[in-house]
Formats: sequence, structure tokens, C-alpha cells
Amino acid sequence: PKGKSDREVMRFCQSFMTELQRHIGQFVDVPAGDIGVGGREIGYLFGQYKRIRDSFDGGVLTGKGLSFGGSLTRNEATGYGLCYLTEEMLHCMKQESLQGKRVAISGSGNVAIFACQKAQELGAKVITMSDSNGCIYDPDGIELELVQQIKEVERGRIKEYIGRTSHKNAEYHEGSVWTLKCNAGNIKLDIALPCATQNEIDGESAEILLKNGVQVVAEGANMPSTPEAIDKFLNAGILFGPAKAANAGGVATSGLEMSQNSESLSWTFEEVDAKLKQIMINIFHNAYDRSKEYD
Repeated sequence: PKGKSDREVMRFCQSFMTELQRHIGQFVDVPAGDIGVGGREIGYLFGQYKRIRDSFDGGVLTGKGLSFGGSLTRNEATGYGLCYLTEEMLHCMKQESLQGKRVAISGSGNVAIFACQKAQELGAKVITMSDSNGCIYDPDGIELELVQQIKEVERGRIKEYIGRTSHKNAEYHEGSVWTLKCNAGNIKLDIALPCATQNEIDGESAEILLKNGVQVVAEGANMPSTPEAIDKFLNAGILFGPAKAANAGGVATSGLEMSQNSESLSWTFEEVDAKLKQIMINIFHNAYDRSKEYD
């Protein structure tokens, strides 16, 4: 949707749903948002679905606005869930936590923003974020409110962070966050949370991350590490949370949204967040406990 007005995005969504509505339903297949498809687009899609079907089938799309059947915590769910699984993985396998850790995050969309928020709440220092043009490195810790203003309100580019923050040491660099070399040389970090797009960490990037001291990689995006990169992480013996587990919080909370739609209920933020956290802990232990059981 880069460079497109709200009206153009709306017309595209309506045209798309005119055909898609034949193939989906709350008891058939249920789409949710992803890259480029957030609350605005889901709203346009759902409005067209209601117009054509002439009924309120709340569970047909997830990630809806709160005024028409959406769930509290759904926007935050993938990023929060990523941090919940990472925290449990650290606690269980290294007897550590996110407290005091230096965290590199890629992306500046929904997943990245709420992963940054939750990581900061849990005591970590997030030092990078990015978009498709380049990345920012802020050794003093990312000023998340400014990133949200630029990306969610103004729909601008991440480079606008520089010069608009009181953090004088912040730098902007073209290219991938995973090959970043700042003015002081290679950045030192503890945890990498790729939250942008598929195949963003290749073998070369994995080597740079390992050289920079990374101890944990947990995937917030869908398949952000290539097979070559995964092999390097596993051979190095660091903690690796694959996307199928680590970013499951989003689709899990879509399931919770569908449950609320079916029951005509709206749970509190705290209720949904507590269910999400337990789901992520269970996912980690389903994998970890079986690995111990079967060696």
C-alpha cells in the first residue's frame, strides 16, 4: 500500500473481497492480517463482506476493530507472544531473563512494535528497528512512542526517527539491520528478534550475529532465517525459537477472537493477555519437554 490513499486501499480491498467472499466463512476458512494488511484493511474487507452477505458473521475475519467484533490484545499478540516464549526459553534453558539484555529487532510494523514494547516492559534495551529502506541503531534504547508516531500515524519511513528524537547517538543506515556496522564497529547484542519478512537472515548475516555475541534468536516474522542461517545457529549452540512456535501468538489470539465472536462476548485485555502468555509457555514446553523426553 505504499503511496496509496485510504480511498485507493479501500477500493482494492472491496474489489478483492467481492470475489474472496465466495471462498471464506467463519466455519470454512478465516483470513487474518499480515504484511501490509492491518486494522484499516481488515475493516474495509469486513465492511464489504457484510454488504454482500447482508449478515454479521463476526468470525469470518480476525484482527477486526473493537467496534465490530475485534479482540483486545489481538494487535499486540504476535509481538507479545514472541517475548513470552523468549522469556520462558531463557528462564528454562539458561536460568536468565530479558532483564538487562541488548535486543536487536528488525521491522517496524505490528509485530516489531509490540515486540519492542513488551521487551522494554520486561527490562530489555531494544537498540535497532528497521523498514524496507534501512534501519536505525540507537545505543541508548529505541524511543518506541516516536516510532509508532512515524509508522502508525504518519505512515512515514523509519529514517525520520533521526533528528526527531532527543537520543543524540541514534544512527540511520541503509540496508539490513543484520549486517549493521555502526560508527563504533560491530554492535554487541544478546538477543535477535527478526520481525520483518521472510529470508531476512541468511548465512552471512547469521555469522555476523554470532560474531556480535548473540545468544538467542527467536523468529517473530514468518520464516525469517534461511536454512543455512538456522544451521549456523544450531551448530553454535545458541537458543533458537523457530517461527512456527515463536510467532504463534498472533494466530492463537485470532482463535481467541473467534471464540469471543461465537460466544458474543468481549474479554478484557488482561484476560486475553493471560491466555496468550499461557499458550506461549505451553508451546515452548510442548517442544522442550519432548526434546528432553526423547533426547
